[in-house]
Amino acid sequence: MKHSEKAALTARKFVGLAFVALLLLLAVAFLGKNPFVMDCLAWVLIPLCGLFVGFTLYFFRDPNPVVPDGANLVVSPGHGKVDVIDTTAEPDFIGGECRRVSIFLSVFDVHVQNAPVTGRVALFKHTPGKYLNAMRTDSAKFNENVLIGINAGEPSGEKIGVRLIAGLIARRIVPWVAENDDLQRGDRISLIQFGSRVDVYLPLRAKIRVKLGDKVKGGETVIASFD
Repeated sequence: MKHSEKAALTARKFVGLAFVALLLLLAVAFLGKNPFVMDCLAWVLIPLCGLFVGFTLYFFRDPNPVVPDGANLVVSPGHGKVDVIDTTAEPDFIGGECRRVSIFLSVFDVHVQNAPVTGRVALFKHTPGKYLNAMRTDSAKFNENVLIGINAGEPSGEKIGVRLIAGLIARRIVPWVAENDDLQRGDRISLIQFGSRVDVYLPLRAKIRVKLGDKVKGGETVIASFD
């Protein structure tokens, strides 16, 4: 599956930076022959570094999704909790009213996103903005975000939009797709670092298959279908 090693590569970069910082502190303490600094490193910083490494590897985990079989299904692009299901307007890609399913990702959720349908990327739009708490359901109006518009191959002719939204802690969206890329349902499409939100825009005729409060898995949970 595409991009299967990218989250792990990001984790290794963070871990590497942590070890470099720790080695520099150890070198400074050793050269300065400062027993207080050495004690701090031994009893505080080294355990903290271990915790950081453990959390980093946990945060950037990227399980292979068990993509469901079946025609005309839309799977969740993100891992988290469904906290908004409504009708809204999305002018940039859908071009009017649509159904929205919004998923909040806590820092304990997987932060790799997956393609909700098979199709082609028809729109890629980055919008700079603020970094308000992603728990706010209206954060897409203000926060930095990336809108990915997909022309679905199944059902043919339908438009599906995915908006990746940065949050208070999540200040970097790392997309792995571009316009005209072909996607298979469940493909990895992006990474949002440290807490965020994902909005899915669906045609009005889509049948929503989840309810408020549901926990969903990216690339696995069916959130909508077309009969």
